[in-house]
Amino acid sequence: MTDEDRAKAQVSEFTEQISSLRAEIGKVIVGHREVVDGVLICMLAGSHALLEGVPGLGKTMLVRTLAECVGLSCSRIQFTPDLMPADIIGTTVIDETAGTRSFEFRRGPVFANIVLADEVNRATPKTQSALLEAMQEHRVTVGRHTYGIDEPYFVLATQNPLEMEGTYPLPEAQLDRFFFKLQVSFPSREDLHAIIERTTAEHTAQVRPVLSREQIIAMQALARTVPAAHHVQDFAVRLLQATHPELDGATQQVKRFVRIGASPRGAQAMLLAAKVQALLKGRFAASIDDVKQAALPALRHRLLLSFEGEAEGVRPDDIIREIVEKLPETLA
Repeated sequence: MTDEDRAKAQVSEFTEQISSLRAEIGKVIVGHREVVDGVLICMLAGSHALLEGVPGLGKTMLVRTLAECVGLSCSRIQFTPDLMPADIIGTTVIDETAGTRSFEFRRGPVFANIVLADEVNRATPKTQSALLEAMQEHRVTVGRHTYGIDEPYFVLATQNPLEMEGTYPLPEAQLDRFFFKLQVSFPSREDLHAIIERTTAEHTAQVRPVLSREQIIAMQALARTVPAAHHVQDFAVRLLQATHPELDGATQQVKRFVRIGASPRGAQAMLLAAKVQALLKGRFAASIDDVKQAALPALRHRLLLSFEGEAEGVRPDDIIREIVEKLPETLA
């Protein structure tokens, strides 16, 4: 078998596995195709997703359904204002069961393959920051000891819009650790009918695991082998630079409304998401269109608006769309 035939076989198997996973999730989740695909891209990229939307749109149900479909360990943390870091990470206790006293670390809910951080912005910044090390390095340090977290590892967090009562903005350092920020919109009329019919019927849909831990790790490894030509990578770099008001390529909106542009993690997210997106479309090479498609969810939470931008209610999405439209695909 040639390298080309092997690549085609791998891509075909990848798309079949994703189709099965989408179909299984679709038994419970109605609509939200872009959000579902965004969560799957984050999972296959080995990173984390932040889902934002008003209560009742199925954000938590989507995460729970995904966990059931991939056969991984899952834990749920309900963030509240009185939640403490030890409630997430775990704590050291005195163990007297063996007849002697010894210190034992009891692991918290952060030690799972999929961690659902529900309404993450209802906890204080002190508690929110307890996830920082786990999200970036897949480990937790308590006292003098460091504890690894089993792979694969994803934090899928939901948050309510900041305009709602009882919310605390996530620290910029934590926002930057989320691969994508996905906006969960209100369902259409047809979707509402389907939701009501499913949730008020006598029987509820049941899902089954369609992917194993080993398959997910293999799919993650395959995604990183997808080639991206230099001009594709350069487009992602120039797109990122265009979000910085002091750099060349910045639009008038960026210069006026953006205080700090996206970090290098934004370019990493766009390029890696483009590789996964190519596989989802049955291709084994990332394109500029794949980068463009990843720009909004990868950058919208990484732009810090200026006072003028916040006062005028400017949306980061509009700024990013303008950059994508005006940025030339290749340099002359």
